[in-house]
Amino acid sequence: MTQPRYTALAGTLPASVPFVGPEAQERARGRRFAARIGANESVFGPSPRAIAAMETAAREVWMYGDPESHDLRHALAEHHGVTPANIIVGEGIDGLLGYLVRLVTEPGDAIVTSAGAYPTFNYHVTGFGGVLHMAPYRDDREDPEALAELAHQTGAKLVYLANPDNPMGTFHDAAAITDLLDALPEGTLLILDEAYVDFAPPQAVPVLAPDDPRVIRMRTFSKAYGMAGARVGYGIGAPDLIRSFDKIRNHFGMGRIAQDGALAALADQQYLAEVIANVAEARDRVAAIAAESGLTCVPSATNFVAVDCGSDGAFAKRVLDGLIARDVFVRMPFAAPQNRCIRVTAGRPADLDALAEALPGALADARG
Repeated sequence: MTQPRYTALAGTLPASVPFVGPEAQERARGRRFAARIGANESVFGPSPRAIAAMETAAREVWMYGDPESHDLRHALAEHHGVTPANIIVGEGIDGLLGYLVRLVTEPGDAIVTSAGAYPTFNYHVTGFGGVLHMAPYRDDREDPEALAELAHQTGAKLVYLANPDNPMGTFHDAAAITDLLDALPEGTLLILDEAYVDFAPPQAVPVLAPDDPRVIRMRTFSKAYGMAGARVGYGIGAPDLIRSFDKIRNHFGMGRIAQDGALAALADQQYLAEVIANVAEARDRVAAIAAESGLTCVPSATNFVAVDCGSDGAFAKRVLDGLIARDVFVRMPFAAPQNRCIRVTAGRPADLDALAEALPGALADARG
């Protein structure tokens, strides 16, 4: 039988995805979740202004979106006090990570990240033949010193760090990030993933020159802005690096509805502040629910909370399975020792009521 002549690299890769979506789990279960608090989506939704803008844009969806994302790029530049030449817009941070890895990674190139950090980055690196080198977490945080050391040992082209972190919700202060940048070898690019930075305290946000060629900052509309389904992310970096994305990106990847929605969401900073306040309240509620069952939480600077189940990964997986069986969708870190936790997204009162009802039974089953 004739088959496509796959590349040698593609022939070695598994047909897999980094995450199994809640929709796939619902199809397998044959019923919907009562509480969808596992994917770090904002259950509080987007700004009403963004919804109105997307409804209007839907009438014009017969047209392609602006391939330059001109209006959104200029608005983002003004918001961050940089120039449009410092901004690249793409299909979520995931899409931008894929483009960036494609730009710089050839088979065999060393790439540095943390064991247990965001797996989609690893997926892209493996897909383009890069060799991952992973530093362990330290005190439930990614370890900048270990990342820098690995970069020197391996000659890494890229170093990935999320601040605040996913999956633990912890953060480093700005000085730790600037120290890491100064410690990297020449020619190594730092990917600073700031998907959750809107929830973080000011001391977690470093002041970096937008033209610094050593770093690209990744931001998103998926979390605090509540637009995960629209897939809008952006990067802030040196103009030469930003221009290089035009060599390989999907120029019509950003749809008209997504661009207009993000533009309206960015303009509604009052709604963003309300969401951030709602998230802080929900984090406190998750911590209280955990404490009622004798569990502790890792302090979080994100829109989720890592709940320490007090044992190992196998026990946490049993707790997770018990919650899933009770129609509460959550996830957990996939590497030890962080996998002793389950990860709960900040939810609405009804979502967290469902968690409070389900958690004691899930723990009893796990201990059973």
